[in-house]
This record gives sequence, structure tokens and C-alpha cells, in this order.
Amino acid sequence: MVKIVVASGNQGKINDFKAIFPDDEIIGIKQLIPDFEVEETEDTFKGNAILKAEAARDALDMPVISDDSGLSVDALDGAPGVYSARYAGDDATDEDNNEKLLSALEGVTDRSAHFTSVIALAIPKRETRTYHGELHGKILKAPEGNSGFGYDSIFQTDNGLNLGMITAEEKGEISHRRNALDNLREDTAVFDVLVRHERNDYN
Repeated sequence: MVKIVVASGNQGKINDFKAIFPDDEIIGIKQLIPDFEVEETEDTFKGNAILKAEAARDALDMPVISDDSGLSVDALDGAPGVYSARYAGDDATDEDNNEKLLSALEGVTDRSAHFTSVIALAIPKRETRTYHGELHGKILKAPEGNSGFGYDSIFQTDNGLNLGMITAEEKGEISHRRNALDNLREDTAVFDVLVRHERNDYN
């Protein structure tokens, strides 16, 4: 079993990581640092992922992964993008964000969209690495299902799967986050450091 620290307080993301790494121990940063917060000041997923991963690495002095992700809608010029979690305001709920997005797309024919995930792996004494993943599909006209979080209930993949109607395990096989983590796994020399971090061997 590998212990993987994720620099996120978002339980939906933590659950996604658990579904992707079912045999490992996923530790949300709030379990270790309850008041951990990083202001997402960058205008790209990559920039925000690096901010969070490096802040957590520096606080814990150990390897940490972070994720910055969001939904980009073609007809809205890529919005909500990096503002996905706060599209309807800083204290917006998932339902608030979904309602605003559906309203913005009312009467719009082109509903194509994609999720993006950028995973950052920050390791003491090493340069932070990032890994990119996407999941393409379209925005539904109304929410369907109660699974997932964020915009899942209004998103259908290109092969016809409604994310709000599949299990966490099924989503874990196809998601943008899974694709990004698969790219991390393929970077075997770096992933091996994450796996063996209990030995404090980062050189």
C-alpha cells in the first residue's frame, strides 16, 4: 500500500483519487494540516496545481500531489475554466454553478465541452512536474443522476456516458483526472519517488 497525500480539501476530488487508487491510502491535506488553504491566483490549471502542490510539499517536507481541474465549454469561449468551482460566486454550490451554466447555454446548439485536469507532483529537492488529462463530451440540457460532484450531473461523454449516472469506480476508469494520473504513472522514475517517500529518499 502506498500513502499518497493530496493537496486538496475537496472531498469529491479525494473520492475520485480513492477510486483511481483503490489499493492505496489517500490522505487529504486537511487530515494533516486542518487549516491548509492556498489562494488560487494563477490563470491556468497548471499554475494553480503547482501553487497547491508546492505549498503542501513545503509545509510537510514530503512528496505531495495536487489537482487543479475544471470544465471548459466551447460556446462560452472556454468558460468557466479555472473559475469552475466559483463560477456562480465564491460561495457557490455545485447546484448554483450548474444552474448558471445551463442558463448561459439556453438556446445554444453547440454544447460541446471538456473537463481538464492538471496533476502536479511536488517532491522535496526536485523540480515540480505536471501531467495533463482531458475528458470530452457535451453539456446536457438538465441534470441527470446523483453521482459525482461539480458539473458531473450535466455532462455526457463523447461515448454517451452521463457522469451523474455512473459509479465512482466507472468514472475512475475514464475521467480527466484518471488520464492525468496515468501520465504521471508513465513517468516511472518520478512516480517511484512518490511510492517510496516513507524512506525520505528524494535524491
